[in-house]
Amino acid sequence: MEVACHRCHQSVSADQCFCPACGLPQLVYEVAEAQEPGQPGPWIDTLRDAGTVEWKPVLRIAVALAIPAGMLSNALGFLGALLMASVAATVVLLYMRNRQPAWITVGAGARIGLVTGLLGGWSAVATAGISLFAMRFWLHQGKVFDDLWASLAGQQVPAQLAAAGWDAQMVALQRAKMLSPDGQAGWTIGILLFLSAVLLVFGAAGGALGARLLVRSRPSQL
Repeated sequence: MEVACHRCHQSVSADQCFCPACGLPQLVYEVAEAQEPGQPGPWIDTLRDAGTVEWKPVLRIAVALAIPAGMLSNALGFLGALLMASVAATVVLLYMRNRQPAWITVGAGARIGLVTGLLGGWSAVATAGISLFAMRFWLHQGKVFDDLWASLAGQQVPAQLAAAGWDAQMVALQRAKMLSPDGQAGWTIGILLFLSAVLLVFGAAGGALGARLLVRSRPSQL
């Protein structure tokens, strides 16, 4: 026998405790053959909604894992984004350990991953900013960064713009802007924000993947 889900109205088998489409727990009744007067029949409680997230335990796990991952991502390049995705998936799996039902929706997993990526992105930006400040003002190695930037803004970027068909005057103007102190600061901030956005996106994707793995591994019945 099949019944309709109270949320999405999709068909649910009578022996299933969760809707296979949206994950809403279903209320299952069993009537005893013999009951004492005034005693309710045995029933199974509705369990945690698979689309909800308890944020306190999530934040504890995410802070412990995402902040170190964000700090490492500066040195790993693109591998840092993959690291953040794997960390977000791990946060989802650790959060769901010993919870019933032992799975969540992909949307809830993506939200957990988004928060994990946000923490990791902030950590990465803060680490990069502190490193640049220390290099320039504490270690007096600012010339190394300035030479690298001069090579990038003075040669590589203008060459790429010229190859893309930019007018020579526009290329020269863009080069002057990038080599100015304000331009260098603006581009540095933009690069750091881009890094944070990449970690945010990969974190959300990793959280969704972790939730998807839990959905694949869950039993169809209790």
